[in-house]
Amino acid sequence: MEETRKEIEKTVLVCYSNRRDKKNYHSEDSLEELKFLAETAGAEVVKTFFQQNDIYDSRFMIGKGKAEEISEYVTDNDIKLVIFENELAYTQLRNLEQKIKCKIIDKSNLILDIFASNARTAQAKLQVELAQLEYTLPRLTRQWTHLSKQLGGIGTKGPGETQIETDRRLIKLRISLLKEKLLKVDEQRKTQSKERKNFFRISLVGYTNAGKSTLLNTLTNAGAYVENKLFATLDTSTKSLDLPVNEKGSAVTKFPKKVLISDTVGFIKNLPHDLIESFKSTLSEVVESDLLLHVIDASNHRFTDQMEIVKKTLDEIGAGEKVIINVFNKVDNLENTDMIKHLKSEFKDSVFISAAKGMNIKSLLEKIKEELSKENHERTLKLRPDDHKTVSMIYKLAEVSKVKYLKNSIKVTFRTNDKNYSYLEKII
Repeated sequence: MEETRKEIEKTVLVCYSNRRDKKNYHSEDSLEELKFLAETAGAEVVKTFFQQNDIYDSRFMIGKGKAEEISEYVTDNDIKLVIFENELAYTQLRNLEQKIKCKIIDKSNLILDIFASNARTAQAKLQVELAQLEYTLPRLTRQWTHLSKQLGGIGTKGPGETQIETDRRLIKLRISLLKEKLLKVDEQRKTQSKERKNFFRISLVGYTNAGKSTLLNTLTNAGAYVENKLFATLDTSTKSLDLPVNEKGSAVTKFPKKVLISDTVGFIKNLPHDLIESFKSTLSEVVESDLLLHVIDASNHRFTDQMEIVKKTLDEIGAGEKVIINVFNKVDNLENTDMIKHLKSEFKDSVFISAAKGMNIKSLLEKIKEELSKENHERTLKLRPDDHKTVSMIYKLAEVSKVKYLKNSIKVTFRTNDKNYSYLEKII
């Protein structure tokens, strides 16, 4: 069967900024990211409108005059969709639709649509559907356009409200069902997580499209899906990372032989709260990690803003106090070496790489080894001569420096952290 192609919608982007209101302050750079989002969703962006006004219009947000200007452009150019950078209240959405006479959505709705398109696993699909329903519920009345034919007066409220309330109940029931299913998925994830507690866990975090999946592939040959689109990855992918041991004769490196490294969903400015709530079970991988690699697109001129957004999101999910290594990616896209020198002087404890070209990956691995070795200490355990299982486990969780076979025991000297040592003591 021939695949049905999604119709490309001619689209106009709108961004409103209020210099007096931090919540509604935006720069024209916001339209660049919104355009990338729209193109990721399959839209054809033909024009952008940026409106800056110190007086907030509760009816149209952008003001009646700008709304009329956009309406005229939409009519003359057969525009199918208008996307707002700003979150629209229901009344503003209704007023704008009546004035512009075109399908209008805001950035949150757009992101939800992209997530829905990119969801591959059952868990991701459940999470996206939950977020969509929670987004739709307070805006439900706009879906029932057939009720607008019923003018106000006696006998009109009852049927309309009955229909809407019925639909609200159905949505609330579906939300409850989805939450129950996600709880079961979360329980399964916690079971897997218990097994992973025996290893060091690293999570790749960062702004969407910073190159996290590419880095995972470079480090582990994971074969993770990579595309130059926002939110190409929604599901957490966890792989084993082998850290190279120093050559014989050099100083002993104090680190565990293997760690687990996970790729996670990217963050973005004004990521819908419903999505963060729905994806908390996925993001819990970040919370439970021992170390975070914050992947930053060094070639993006807004990378400092993106770093702040990632930090804010990490704080929101309870991972703000984790040990973080800043990994500046895509340095091969910088215009000259002076820019790299400037970054290195400003962010001294960071690593500068190109995941796509494999540049400076060795330095990143050394930095990881350095961080993981900080809490490691030398330990010695005496085991039964036939306890090969524990010996094998020590080799997995620690750096073994000496094994001595005695008459009635095996004496193993190794380096590992407190968590792994406590686990080994329990299984002896």
